[in-house]
Amino acid sequence: MLARLIVVAEGLKISVTMGECYRTQEQQDIYYAKGYTKVTQSKHQDRLAVDLNVYIDGQYNTHPENYRMLGYLWEQLGGRWGGRFGVDKADYETKIGWDAGHFEYAD
Repeated sequence: MLARLIVVAEGLKISVTMGECYRTQEQQDIYYAKGYTKVTQSKHQDRLAVDLNVYIDGQYNTHPENYRMLGYLWEQLGGRWGGRFGVDKADYETKIGWDAGHFEYAD
């Protein structure tokens, strides 16, 4: 799924690099304590999630809206997108959740 997403992204002139792919429990505990995550157990720890960095025209871009197309594609492939985290389903078209760069395999 991830390979397919990256290939499609490249076709859309969006380059991606890997952010965090694996996370230890110790790192998860640090992130949780600092408020960087809202969960004590992450799919990253099971190697079932990856954070992607988006580059548009060669420039690293962190604006959540720039992840929307990739998020939609990921969901079409059967995954769960972090851009939905904290957003009511009725607001999916207008709001992006707190972890837009997060892509995980659905259970």
